[in-house]
Amino acid sequence: MPTRALSAVNPFIFRYKWHFLGGVLFVALSTLLAIFPAQLVRYAFDLVNEGIDLYHLFAGTQAQHGVYELFGRNVLFYGMLIIGLALARGIFLFFMRQTLIVMSRLIENDQKNQIYQHYQSLPLSFYRRHSTGDLMSRISEDVGRVRMYLGPAIMYFMQLVLLFVLIVPLMLMVNVKLTLYTLLPLPVLSVSIFYVNNLIERKSDEIQKALAGMTTFVQEAFSGIRVLKSFVREADSHANFAAASNHYKEKSLSLNFVNALFFPLILFLVGLSTIITVWVGGQEVIRGTLTTGSIAEFLIYVNLLTWPVTALGWTSSLVQRAEASQARINEFLDQKTDIVSRQNIAQEMQGDIVFDQVSFTYPDTGIRALRGVSFRIRPGQTLAVIGNTGSGKSTVAVLLCRLFDVTEGSISIDGTDVRDYALSSLREQIGYVPQDVFLFSDTIRQNINFGLDHPDEARMLQAARDAAVYDNIVAFPEGFDTKVGERGITLSGGQKQRVSMARALVKEPKILILDDSLSAVDTKTENTILTALQRIMAHRTSLIISHRVSSVKLADEILVLDDGAIVQHGSHEALMADADGLYRALYERQLQTEEV
Repeated sequence: MPTRALSAVNPFIFRYKWHFLGGVLFVALSTLLAIFPAQLVRYAFDLVNEGIDLYHLFAGTQAQHGVYELFGRNVLFYGMLIIGLALARGIFLFFMRQTLIVMSRLIENDQKNQIYQHYQSLPLSFYRRHSTGDLMSRISEDVGRVRMYLGPAIMYFMQLVLLFVLIVPLMLMVNVKLTLYTLLPLPVLSVSIFYVNNLIERKSDEIQKALAGMTTFVQEAFSGIRVLKSFVREADSHANFAAASNHYKEKSLSLNFVNALFFPLILFLVGLSTIITVWVGGQEVIRGTLTTGSIAEFLIYVNLLTWPVTALGWTSSLVQRAEASQARINEFLDQKTDIVSRQNIAQEMQGDIVFDQVSFTYPDTGIRALRGVSFRIRPGQTLAVIGNTGSGKSTVAVLLCRLFDVTEGSISIDGTDVRDYALSSLREQIGYVPQDVFLFSDTIRQNINFGLDHPDEARMLQAARDAAVYDNIVAFPEGFDTKVGERGITLSGGQKQRVSMARALVKEPKILILDDSLSAVDTKTENTILTALQRIMAHRTSLIISHRVSSVKLADEILVLDDGAIVQHGSHEALMADADGLYRALYERQLQTEEV
């Protein structure tokens, strides 16, 4: 039953082997207890026939009353025995689900944790190639389909095998002709269920895609509600939503139509088996080759086989879908990160940073962002990197954090190549404020303390003051416990940038990287932040990346990048002295813009 792709879940089954073995035991016991009552029913029916005949035979005699009492006691005995077996089977069915279905849920949980942990280990290039929807689909829908194989599919398949192995020989022993006629509709039932279930699953997939599209549309509409309202596109947005909703409705109605045919088909084929059993069995009773008890036994066998045979088509479809889903999961799990430590060095940094002939090309786009860049930042020194959009400024930051590895050259901190540091040690000692600010849908307090294992209230308040966001936060009705909303929508652009900066400052990092983190604040707030940062940066190595000249005036040295290469390097005064240099051109252009 397991396929090559699904063999990846075998280690999980072995981990929960006692659940699995217990499930096999309870499947066997519940199946046996389902078969025994059928034989008891045959004995009871035959006993009833014999009792009625004897009762009439001894009519008018004293023995008739004794026959009646004996008949009543026997019927009561068989009835209580059948009820007792049914109760016992119910208990074993409960434990069957509590072992196999619980096992599937435990494996589902472990597999989701495995995938999530693996996702976190993959490099940024992986996330640039795959959409969030694709990542979510594999950790939710695909894992759910694999769970259906591990739980219901295995459970019902074992039931089917055991029932066929035990029931069919018993039926053949009673009457071969009746057995063949009775089983005739069951293969048709299984094949029909297989094809109908595949049709249902395909339509369910279409519904899921339609729902995902509608959900994405609504999420984007509400996330961008400011833009939507400012451009007065409410009517257009509603029309688009109505179209998406109608598409979802049509797919749902189509599935409902197939579902409406599903159960009548099952009932028709099951009823056909019952009719055949009664018709052919009745003829055998007339001939005297069968008793009415045997027909009752056959009817119970048919009903016992009906659901597993029905489930065979369903489980076959489940296995197919689980195989496809596990193959998709394996595709991601087989991807390994190339951002691994060569020596796992974990040491406290002083912050002596050296870029030595660093060149870098983004692996997914082929864009060459840096070309032979070399510079040094000594411990406690502040270096500014400035340049036009697309000059490679942000690439310097991501390479220093080792979110990517250099294509050529090397980057070292305190004489040790960053590729030799343990990743956790390297990144824990770097405070990085990215250009694209991201805040979690949580309180401001949790966002600022995000990088700390043990939050400190005093450090958090000081970080907020240093980022010039403290006054804004305490002005909110709930202060630091204010929920920032999805992606920080309740805060302004400048407030989000400053909260992000406070999140980096609260770590008290050895190396501080500000990647265009003052672009959304006004000049007054910028000066306030830079004044606070002057004290902070005095004792740590700092890298300020910006396209605004005003943001780099505190730097000891300034690098000017253009098309991935260093075109100027020096202090503010030295760079301004070069009348034909890019730095002076940027300065004068921005000065004119501010004056206007």
